[in-house]
Amino acid sequence: MFVHPDAAGVRVSANRSIPSFCLTALLVALSCSAHAREAPPGEARAEIRRTSFGVPHIVARDERGLGYGIGYAYAQDNLCLLANEVVTVNGERSRFFGPQALTLEQRENLASDVFFTWLNTPAAVSAYWQAQPAPIRSLLEGYALGYNRALAERTAQGLPAQCQQAEWLRPITALDLVKLTRRLLVEGGAGQFVEAVAGAAPPGAAAGLPAAAFSMAQARQANFALERGSNAVAIGHERSANGRGLLLANPHFPWVGGMRFYQMQLSIPGKLNVMGAALPGLPLINIGFNRHLAWTHTVDTSRHFTLHRLQLDPKDSTRYLLDGVSTPMTRQPVSVSVKAEDGQQQVVTRELYGTIYGPLVQWPGRLDWTGQVAFSLRDANLGNTRVLQQWYSMNQADSLQALQQSVQRLQGIPWVNTLAVDARGQALYLNQSVVPYVDAPLLAQCSDPAAGLELIVLDGSRSACNWKVDARAAQPGIFPAQLQPSLLRGDFVQHSNDSAWMVNPAQPLRGYSPIISREDVPLGPRSRFALQRLNRPGKISAQDLHHMVMDDKVYLAELALPDLLQWCKGATADPQLKAVCDSLAAWDGKAGLASGIGLVHFQNILQALQEHGEFWRVAFDPADPQHTPRGLALECAEVARAVRAAALASQAQVAEAGLSANVQWGQIQQAGDGTPMHGGPSSLGVYNAMQSVPGEGGKRTVISGTSYLQVVSFDDKGPHAQGLLAFSQSSEAGSVHASDQTRAFSAGHWHTIPFTEAQIKADPQYQVQVIRETDTAAVASSPR
Repeated sequence: MFVHPDAAGVRVSANRSIPSFCLTALLVALSCSAHAREAPPGEARAEIRRTSFGVPHIVARDERGLGYGIGYAYAQDNLCLLANEVVTVNGERSRFFGPQALTLEQRENLASDVFFTWLNTPAAVSAYWQAQPAPIRSLLEGYALGYNRALAERTAQGLPAQCQQAEWLRPITALDLVKLTRRLLVEGGAGQFVEAVAGAAPPGAAAGLPAAAFSMAQARQANFALERGSNAVAIGHERSANGRGLLLANPHFPWVGGMRFYQMQLSIPGKLNVMGAALPGLPLINIGFNRHLAWTHTVDTSRHFTLHRLQLDPKDSTRYLLDGVSTPMTRQPVSVSVKAEDGQQQVVTRELYGTIYGPLVQWPGRLDWTGQVAFSLRDANLGNTRVLQQWYSMNQADSLQALQQSVQRLQGIPWVNTLAVDARGQALYLNQSVVPYVDAPLLAQCSDPAAGLELIVLDGSRSACNWKVDARAAQPGIFPAQLQPSLLRGDFVQHSNDSAWMVNPAQPLRGYSPIISREDVPLGPRSRFALQRLNRPGKISAQDLHHMVMDDKVYLAELALPDLLQWCKGATADPQLKAVCDSLAAWDGKAGLASGIGLVHFQNILQALQEHGEFWRVAFDPADPQHTPRGLALECAEVARAVRAAALASQAQVAEAGLSANVQWGQIQQAGDGTPMHGGPSSLGVYNAMQSVPGEGGKRTVISGTSYLQVVSFDDKGPHAQGLLAFSQSSEAGSVHASDQTRAFSAGHWHTIPFTEAQIKADPQYQVQVIRETDTAAVASSPR
């Protein structure tokens, strides 16, 4: 059994070979010692209890101590990951790794550094810090203190391979955590325009970034929902098997980097007791449950930023006309330290331009800065200082009403929906994130029809076209919660990254601004799959929700495979097509470990058709969104030709990769450590959505998808939860907790999530560590 090293704290490992009376005596002695050394007022102290898979359950008397325990535990498992993200959000990647090297997101370091230096200016970070209430400040200060303690201990013991002898590894501050939080906030807005912000330059100036950088940026923007999508189902008393609330949380998030979840339980006796998962650097639970309720999030389709088309002064392309008045753009020099080829440091300075709306953005061929027009970006979440307070309030909520009221009052949710249930059996859906107040009349008067609704482009030459202001909103320029969708049901609500209108077909959500939610648009296949399952007669159990994920059904196979097999009857004369058709006939219609090569061919054919255009026999009908579109229009010669070409191309691709006819999906798709991995593309309607990238020998490596899983039910004694963290707790290859849950997920084994004291202490891997601030010479971590 792995025991985390502790040079100064108290540690107990539950070794079942110790006689019970001896273990009891030992625990009593340690308890007495702990009480004798009770931390003085103001000193951080935390008790970290680890259970199976290394999951920490952290108890402290106050927020500073709780943050101390979180930062310490997180650094025991993910020291290098957080350190690397701190380098990123401080705009220091070029300094240590060179300007041309790529970030984890395949973005050039220099562009990343320019963007984050612009985003996290001292003034912006200080303003964010000043806006935080005392409990949030204490959590952040404690987190930095705990991380730094673990850093000192691990440096003395030997650092992980990922950051051994790394000059970029350093103690962190509470303000580093603020910078990480601000990066999270703009993920749904300005963070998708890193290259466009960093490379914006007036006409005639040297091009800021190569065109290839924008090709990658376009792909990242298109994949945003894929990499950060989610499924959620909240079952109310009318449909749940025991008449209580029942929740499935199935977020699809990156398996590496700064959006990788971490599982933990946080407790302040008498004030807080919450279990779930959090993103790196956040001392709170993002998705989880407490004694009274459970909640989760899904990426919404609301727009969290707008673009503003500027009419430029014909005499000066760095001035824009606002209500007929020539107005100078602001200029912000951004300096980045860059490691040159000879290893010496040089300073590169870029001048970024801005308007009353926000930074200038330039995207060649898409958002061009010419002598006549330019584009400025306004991100609503740049004014959101409430996000940490929002999640802390949700963590403490003692009822569904309290959770809903906190979301409506604080409006701190950045770019996700919220689904929740309580022990009484109420199911709640909220599409109440931070959204620019641009209603339908304003869109009609001010938006560019040619841009459509994928990018909202407003007329930047008229101040009347800026965002509306409502006194009820938590910040100027965003929709008040009263004008955003919400739904409380006794049967169910569900969401899989579509708009809000079909959360429950019995009560469609209509009449909202298109920037919030659009109606009468096709549902994604995961939503259709969920509604199909939920509309089955009878009550719904926790096991039913488990099966929704773990059955690995490919929903589009129901809609398209029968037609493909019928087409195959006339295509077997060609040996290449016969091989494809035989594999499709043998395929089980799933993305399971044992599923055959037919899954690969089906995916390739459907992807080609989706790129081709219209191919369904029955077109989408807004009156029947759950069952349309469907059927392949193979009677159309153009569609038949496209299918034939795609099938031949797929067979050639499979042959070139060296994949045999009897290869199984688990031999193709794998985790980074080689663990076979089930699940498949969201675009095929696989609820257990996995995004994997090609590797050698036809194999694919998972980079994003099902991450933290929880199914939570309730009875008179409180919550009962099962689940796991699909990619495991630790990102360090040398840790015993780097792939233990990954193997369990591969095998389809979820585990009971310990929540009560009895469950925690009964865990076979139970161990305790008590840490106090005075135990070591802690590294200073005050804000800088």
